[in-house]
Amino acid sequence: MIKFSINKNLFLQALMATKRAIGTKNAIPILSTIKIDVFEEHIVLTGSNGQISIENTIPTSNDNAGLLISSTGSVLLEAAFFINIVSSLPDITLDFEEIEQHQVVLKSGKSEITLKGKDVDQYPRLQEMTTGTPLVLNTKLLKTIISETAFAASLQESRPILTGVHLVLSDNQIFKAVATDSHRMSQRQVQLEEVANNFDLVVPSKSLREISAVFTDDIESIEVYFSDSQLLFKSDHISFYTRLLEGTYPDTDRLLNNQFETEVVFDTQSLRHAMERAFLISNATQNGTVKLEIADSRVSAHVNSPEVGRVNEELDTVSLSGQDLTISFNPTYLIEALKALKSETVTIRFLSPVRPFTLTPGEDAENFIQLITPVRTN
Repeated sequence: MIKFSINKNLFLQALMATKRAIGTKNAIPILSTIKIDVFEEHIVLTGSNGQISIENTIPTSNDNAGLLISSTGSVLLEAAFFINIVSSLPDITLDFEEIEQHQVVLKSGKSEITLKGKDVDQYPRLQEMTTGTPLVLNTKLLKTIISETAFAASLQESRPILTGVHLVLSDNQIFKAVATDSHRMSQRQVQLEEVANNFDLVVPSKSLREISAVFTDDIESIEVYFSDSQLLFKSDHISFYTRLLEGTYPDTDRLLNNQFETEVVFDTQSLRHAMERAFLISNATQNGTVKLEIADSRVSAHVNSPEVGRVNEELDTVSLSGQDLTISFNPTYLIEALKALKSETVTIRFLSPVRPFTLTPGEDAENFIQLITPVRTN
């Protein structure tokens, strides 16, 4: 029968991080619960939606936790309800005690609340992973790579493989992440300092976006373990499991070529703000596009919406070379691509009005490239 006391705020933080694995609409009702395992030296919180699972460990050795364990055990509690209750408690200390038939009493200050729990035997077992030699990634680097690529993955389930991010390690040190929804693509490459075993797999982009939220910046590095069907991201106290997507990812390398007719260098923020203004008008049109016109050493953006109005704006450039060109595209793709760039300038290279154009940052151009497919207009 469980009995422990803990710092409410730290407990709540751990609960919130674990809850990120728990879906709001679960096909399996038991997956709407959070599993609490209490051992002699630590507590483990587990949440899962069948696709991703999070295990969060709070050890008694954590001075900030104020964790005192009197007796061990396990229980399931309705996640959203339990977390709301904990967050509403008045005092900094929370006393947690299981009394009978999985009922739990929470005491804090002058407040005492009894909750009905469930038997842990109903909870599905997490798939065990054999942990060999991990790939070790700097947390900030991993989160940067995710922010630079995951947004370009598809949201349509009609081609499930495109809802993932393709992660490849080649030559034991060249780490590459690629995402595409068939209209745009984002690819980031990094040379790792440590060697690791080569791999080629596709991770759901939803899982990767959750990783950025679950692993905080004070965690320096994350260990990554692989199996045929899942991936484990692990820090000292958090284990994040995700299923992999099955299938063969399209060969995106063939989309990239070094040929171009026109090259323009823009100030990243200036171009983004111009595209956001254009988007406001284009978004009111059914298939809103922006027309970019390069002529007479000038670049201008045009939107014409019969319902709302039009935009004609001359764009500031840092440099411009090559052929005149007129090309139309979805401004949302360009805005999101520019948001993913951390550099002050962006180089955009055009081949023709009907061929995809590429974006590279002013710095580190060879390791980060994005590609956007134009829209054919009459």
